[in-house]
Amino acid sequence: MQVILLEKVQNLGGLGETVEVKAGYARNFLIPRGKAVVATAQSMAEFETRRAELEAQAEQAVRAAEGRAAGIEGNTVTVQRKAGEEGKLFGSVGAADVAEAISAAGTQVERGEVRMPADSIRRLGEYAVEIQLHPDVVAAVTVVVEAEV
Repeated sequence: MQVILLEKVQNLGGLGETVEVKAGYARNFLIPRGKAVVATAQSMAEFETRRAELEAQAEQAVRAAEGRAAGIEGNTVTVQRKAGEEGKLFGSVGAADVAEAISAAGTQVERGEVRMPADSIRRLGEYAVEIQLHPDVVAAVTVVVEAEV
């Protein structure tokens, strides 16, 4: 199925590109979320009339993401968990825990924006975690996992 992208989509394409995707991906993800429209002659004409507006919105989204990134870039957040003698956690620290810690520090971050180095953190220590605020904007944060006292 051919669709016209209304915004930049990671690993797919940029604003205004016509791409071929599977029908289910288009119907269930791209179109309902307003990221794309079905590529027809009429929708291509409508897109061309709205191109300047969509480009301005995309630029505004990048600037907003860069502003958020400036607030969290290089920060260190601490997460405390129960741990055994050798430093192994009873449980794990996941993306939701990291997002909650960063949000508590002052900048709102969603769980889906957190890019963990592995599936989850299962040992005490320092970990570099990326926060992807926009397909073009990534901020690095250090997560320190400490044992609860």
